[in-house]
Amino acid sequence: MKLGIMQPYFCPYIGYFSLIKHTDEFILFDVVQFIRHGWIERNRILKQSGGTVYIQVPLMKHSRETLIKDLQIRNTENWKSKIRAQLTFYKKGNRYYSNVIEVIESVFKNEYNSIVKLNRDMLVAICEFLSIDTKIRIYSEMNLKIDKVNAPDEWALNICKSYAAYEYWNPPNGKSFFDKSKYSDAGIELKFHDVKISKYQQIGHVFEPRLSIIDVMMHNDPCTINNFLDSYNLE
Repeated sequence: MKLGIMQPYFCPYIGYFSLIKHTDEFILFDVVQFIRHGWIERNRILKQSGGTVYIQVPLMKHSRETLIKDLQIRNTENWKSKIRAQLTFYKKGNRYYSNVIEVIESVFKNEYNSIVKLNRDMLVAICEFLSIDTKIRIYSEMNLKIDKVNAPDEWALNICKSYAAYEYWNPPNGKSFFDKSKYSDAGIELKFHDVKISKYQQIGHVFEPRLSIIDVMMHNDPCTINNFLDSYNLE
């Protein structure tokens, strides 16, 4: 089994979905401390005046020690309507707009308190749209029994051992984080998956890379997106 493990990001960039597509199971790791200014509750899209803007799910106030799994959405704010309004920029003359909005609304029709469950359902809905059938699971819901973790890079190692996974795939920016010998000693191949960022025509803009998958979907059909997802290096 090829296993991928990432924190649960909100409508993440294309590399995240490439990693999902090319692993057999994907775990949303939510039992670590939430770090501000990351990608758990927000991501970037284009804005009409140029450049980018965040689409964001507001969170309830919480302590610095709060784990990702315990983050609650601040539903007193009408965040869904705000995101819908931000996405209308893409509507004019866009043949993909209606299909993308349909995917988003299939999730937004539900009520959520947990940002993790919202993100999981959004990931699943987008994967279904792209015909990706990788199973996506939330770590805190799995009751998985793993060995004691003595170093940060052992979370993935011990999860892989419990899963009997023979390969663990991670983005390339984690290379310095991992002790590869720990994985090889356990019979697990540690792979670094580096998606190639393919340029595509963005409405009236100089190309802005690494935006939310929503931007990619607004400008490309699922077949083209899957070609992007299949373009990667593996070390």
